Amino acid sequence: MTPWRFTLLGYQLGFAQPVYLVALLVALLVGGAALISALRRSKRVSKAVPARLMALLTPGISRVLPGLQSGAYTIALLSFGLALAQPQCGERAEMIKRQGIDLVVALDASKSMDARDIQPSRLERAKLELSTLLDELKGDRVAIVVFAGDAFIQCPLTSDYQAAKMFLRAVDPEQMPQGGTNIGAALLLSRQVLDSADRGAKDRVVVLLSDGEDLTGAIDEGLAALKEVGAKVLSVGIGSEQGEPIPLINKRGDVVGYKKDEHGTTVITKLDGAGLQRLSSDTGGEYFYQPRGVAMSEVVKRIDSMQKSELESRLMMRYAEAYQPFVAFGVLFMVLGFALLGSWRRAS
Repeated sequence: MTPWRFTLLGYQLGFAQPVYLVALLVALLVGGAALISALRRSKRVSKAVPARLMALLTPGISRVLPGLQSGAYTIALLSFGLALAQPQCGERAEMIKRQGIDLVVALDASKSMDARDIQPSRLERAKLELSTLLDELKGDRVAIVVFAGDAFIQCPLTSDYQAAKMFLRAVDPEQMPQGGTNIGAALLLSRQVLDSADRGAKDRVVVLLSDGEDLTGAIDEGLAALKEVGAKVLSVGIGSEQGEPIPLINKRGDVVGYKKDEHGTTVITKLDGAGLQRLSSDTGGEYFYQPRGVAMSEVVKRIDSMQKSELESRLMMRYAEAYQPFVAFGVLFMVLGFALLGSWRRAS
């Protein structure tokens, strides 16, 4: 919701939730209808009872109290509507400093991640893990590197987690230009992303989401590159150690068969947890695995324990909230409306 700002008599005013100003129109319509109803009721009484007999035949009936009660309720609703719109007055400049770490998520999008030993698939579980991470980060910058036989940057370093989620939804193994699982390329590219960061953080992390199978490429070179900048690898195992065939999926998302090797034997893919654990321990990181749950909460705890650095500082305008008087005013006139109703009934 875009706030509404304006200047009145030299003062900065505004509403943080201007959509609720519609409630003012609703309050006027309800109050007007109640007032018209009260006036019509009074006219019907006047027509039915002669004026000289009014006091005798209709003791306690007032023409004024119903109108006053409607007016009190209308003012109360107007006040509550203004309070909901969150009126603001005045402004002050405030320096906002954001602290965190830089982390790169290396997401395995190879064909083996289509295996369904974890429902709905390994890749969808990895996406869920990454989405959980984005929901729990607090001020950290995150980038997404996607890899199969090669690696590329899916999302550059950003603190806009909603934008990162949009990039995440676009990941598809069918769009990967080269098969395989080149973790080495992913680690080297992650180092490049961290090197390109403006005002880089002291602690840096690579979160690796993979089944760890068919490790190819320059893994040792990638690990050495990360250790040079003190980046730790926190790997999350995706899959099962029992193994699962790799499904062949058509454009509609249906399984039409299973991958076979050159001898016609169905290929079974298994989680290589030991290999992922070696990758993590070599950089001072940690291996996480939750076969029936989400492991990312433990990863976030590890990230939160790391040393945060100032990643950004900017000048931000703060506005003083002024809804409290409108709430008090609304309550006052609501109570007054109830009091008028009680006095009218006692009089009648």
